[in-house]
Amino acid sequence: MLPVEHLISEHRLIEQMVSLVQKEIERTVATDKVEPNFIAASVDFFRIYADRYHYGKEEGILFKELSNKKLSDADHNMMLELTYEHALSRRTVNSLESLREKYVAGVTETQKDMLELLNALVKLLPNHMQKEDTHFFFSSMKYFTQKEQDGMLDEFIEFDKNFTNKRYEKIVVALRETTDNKTPLR
Repeated sequence: MLPVEHLISEHRLIEQMVSLVQKEIERTVATDKVEPNFIAASVDFFRIYADRYHYGKEEGILFKELSNKKLSDADHNMMLELTYEHALSRRTVNSLESLREKYVAGVTETQKDMLELLNALVKLLPNHMQKEDTHFFFSSMKYFTQKEQDGMLDEFIEFDKNFTNKRYEKIVVALRETTDNKTPLR
C-alpha cells in the first residue's frame, strides 16, 4: 500500500460529511431554521477529523517530507495551493463555530452567514480532495524511494494510534440517520 492510499481512503469519510452538510443546507433553506447541534457536530468533525487527523498527516508527514525534496515547479505550487486550502478550511470552520455561538446566544441574523460558510465548505472540500486524489498524491510518490514510502506509511500508522477515527465514523452514521429521518439532533 502506498502511503497516499491511506490519505485517499480518509477522503471518503470527509466526502460523506460534506454530503450531509449539503443536505443540511437544503433543509435549513426549506425550513428557514439552522440546527445548531448539526453545526456543532460539523465543526467538531472538520476541526478534529479533517484538520487535526487528516491534514495533520498530510502536512505533518507527507508535505514535511516533500519539503525536503527538489519538487518540480508544478508540484511545489500544487503543495502550496493545497496548504492554502487547508488554512482556508480552518478559517471557515473557526468562523462557523463563532457564528454558531452567536446564534445560540440569540443573534439569529448569523444564520445567513452560517449558510454561506457551509456552502463554502461544500464547494471547497470536494475540489480540494479531487486535486489531491488525482493530481498530487500519486505523483508525489515519485520523489520517494520504496524505503521512504514504507517509513511514511509506518508514520501514518503510528499517528493513527493516537487518534480514534472510529468515533467520527460513528458520528457520520448518526448524522446520516438523523438527516434521513429529519429529526433534530439533541
